[in-house]
Amino acid sequence: MARYQEARRFDTTGRRTSRSTAAERQGHIMRNDYMYGSAVPKQDIRRQLEDSPRRRPHREIHRNPAGAPRRGMSLGYVLFLVAALCCSGWILIHYIQLQSNVTTMAEKVTSKERQLNNLKVDNDETLNRINSSIDIEEIKRIAIGELGMTYAREGQIETYTNEGNDYLRYVADN
Repeated sequence: MARYQEARRFDTTGRRTSRSTAAERQGHIMRNDYMYGSAVPKQDIRRQLEDSPRRRPHREIHRNPAGAPRRGMSLGYVLFLVAALCCSGWILIHYIQLQSNVTTMAEKVTSKERQLNNLKVDNDETLNRINSSIDIEEIKRIAIGELGMTYAREGQIETYTNEGNDYLRYVADN
């Protein structure tokens, strides 16, 4: 593997030398697997991989390498998944039933509101028909002529104050 070193010169035995040649000064000399200069040759990776000693992986790594899926699931994990699936299924079914109930109730409320509006319209029409059919003069004629009623005279009208009671009981002396 090529390594870079800062301007150090070595002879063939690996000892430092103080002599430098013109080629070394230009930075193109390679000695003892060291490259001097800025130009780096391409490395032969295959040769380096073949020459490097193979290391045996650690026993734990060999059993379950990082990122590799486990071959089986434990019983506890399977039971947990089944319980989670059942629980989420129950929640979803309950939620759908609640949504259905809300929709049904909304439809019932709309129906009852429509029925109430129809009854109010009918009641208002009946009240208007009754009020328009009443003849006040005819009622007055029957009350005075046939039933003997008269208008109230002075002294027949009494006023009172209600002091918090819900009703007033008046008993007349005859």
